[in-house]
Amino acid sequence: MVEAVMVSKSFGSHEVLKSIDLRVERGHVTCVIGPSGSGKSTFLRCINHLEVVNAGRLYVDGDLVGYREKGDKLYELKPSEAARQRRDIGMVFQHFNLFPHMTALENVMEAPMQVKGVSRKDAAARGRDLLARVGLSQQVGHYPAQAVRRARQRVAIARALAMDPKLMLFDEPTSALDPELVGEVLDVMRELAATGMTMVVVTHEMGFAREVGDQLVFMDGGVVVEAGDPHQVLADPQHERTKAFLSKVL
Repeated sequence: MVEAVMVSKSFGSHEVLKSIDLRVERGHVTCVIGPSGSGKSTFLRCINHLEVVNAGRLYVDGDLVGYREKGDKLYELKPSEAARQRRDIGMVFQHFNLFPHMTALENVMEAPMQVKGVSRKDAAARGRDLLARVGLSQQVGHYPAQAVRRARQRVAIARALAMDPKLMLFDEPTSALDPELVGEVLDVMRELAATGMTMVVVTHEMGFAREVGDQLVFMDGGVVVEAGDPHQVLADPQHERTKAFLSKVL
């Protein structure tokens, strides 16, 4: 579903991603771990072209992300073309990014109506189903400011699912939550993984990575240091940098 080939990204003189090679199989859950500043979130944002790569190629479901290839040259897509490509990729951010002036239901309805032309009636029915799926059927009329933080993140998940994405990206979805609230969001993600949704999850939740992940990727300094089966990587890491990191978080 996702293939990164020699992907590099810099901000000015600071090279954040350094020739990343990575594959995410269809229907699998890939969990990405690593210290702050290792490039995890930047890589996630490059997958749906929220950040523009400086070198290499990224493919989602066989399609080159953000560019059109002609001969041996790449031409960046127009914003409208990139947006059409991006609608098949759902993303859940660390800080929710909900529309504050819209209710939970309106947040979930908005993209299908605006991007796909779904009728208000159909978008509302679908939105109610999705909010029920994430355990929020009683909060359809609540605004983000009225909802507890764990509910806001579940609304964000429902909003991403409303576009029927082929791929879901999660950027540290539980890091802004109080510890006792994390479990409810992770339960929704477990259920989503059980349906066969392809997911890339930047996370600090090692238990989730071990239980749900099909692949665990450890990044540091803008490179993939180690990748493999989560149980194997967590129990018997092969690289000293991975061992040092895990010794502090497990």
